[in-house]
Amino acid sequence: MNSLDVLLALPSVRLAALALLLGSIALPIVGVFIVGLDIMPVRFAMMHVALLGIAVGLLTGIDPLLCALVACALTGGALTPLARSPAGLSGAMGLLMTLAIAAALLVLSISGVNANGAFELLWGSILATRPGDVAALAALTVVVPMLYRIRRRDLALLLHDRELALCSGVAVDRLTLILLVVVAVAIASAIRLTGALLVDALTLLPALAARRVGSSLASMIRYSVLFGLAFNLGGFLLALLFDFPPGPTLVLVGGLCTLLLHAVPAFPIRRASTR
Repeated sequence: MNSLDVLLALPSVRLAALALLLGSIALPIVGVFIVGLDIMPVRFAMMHVALLGIAVGLLTGIDPLLCALVACALTGGALTPLARSPAGLSGAMGLLMTLAIAAALLVLSISGVNANGAFELLWGSILATRPGDVAALAALTVVVPMLYRIRRRDLALLLHDRELALCSGVAVDRLTLILLVVVAVAIASAIRLTGALLVDALTLLPALAARRVGSSLASMIRYSVLFGLAFNLGGFLLALLFDFPPGPTLVLVGGLCTLLLHAVPAFPIRRASTR
């Protein structure tokens, strides 16, 4: 039995692989939503809100991941009115990030809680994946594709042009609320795998690669899942084979593959259509 077989026989490695498999299905679709809505600053804010939730969980003894999920979901819902304002989300996200990280540090300081557990999630520890993390990702794997399947026409219109969606009778505010909550919860669910600072490996990199080769929202969704599975499972196997840290390895594999796709002239960049 070679070293890779030995590693794959370990329960922690199998659980991590399962979590990564589930995350590579749901999270790239969330990345397509982020790119389509042009709300990339939101993911940074959610990382800081998740850290605040983790700090509260460590203080109260409640599961930190559950606290992070709740904090991100509530914050995502509260951002909906800002999404339709002329100023957009960028300025508000800077304020939210500053307040969230300050509050997290204050909670950790006055409580005397060891901050190592909280800040470890900034860098990720995929081999420390727990059944609760897998359950959260499994729920996303069901909810996110179902949301796309049920609302694909409305999503295509909203991601293409907000004003066109409004004129077409789409309930834009409600759909935006749903998407922001889904994005926020997805970010919180993924931080165990790659860390909050490297969560783009699971969300944005497959979506950016899919945008390069996809000509419609449906094709972008399909390609994002395929790229997510290839980038992340391939990066995980590479990390196991060469004893590399998984988080940075996933990012580098996904990032380099995305750059290669953008360097190939045969794949012109296309905007997603509303069909």
